[in-house]
Amino acid sequence: MGQLGLAQPKCFTHIRHMLNILSILIGIVSLVIVIPATIPLLGWANWIALPIVVVGIGLGALSSSNHGRNFCLIVGLIAVVRLALGGGIL
Repeated sequence: MGQLGLAQPKCFTHIRHMLNILSILIGIVSLVIVIPATIPLLGWANWIALPIVVVGIGLGALSSSNHGRNFCLIVGLIAVVRLALGGGIL
């Protein structure tokens, strides 16, 4: 007979797919912070978004797919470019 219950051998693949979804959700949250931070004098909000993006990149790297990681990399690139244009503060 097969196993009945929660502990199944395919559990690790399920977790790796969920890490990708979690990475995408973290990328969306950081994008919500980065978009208003493009307004002048709100560039400091990018410093809040960058650590969140790094967590999303890390979770995306652990997942089975690259979509979440790539999305977080794009959001991080937008934040870094905006910080560079504002001199790191503005």
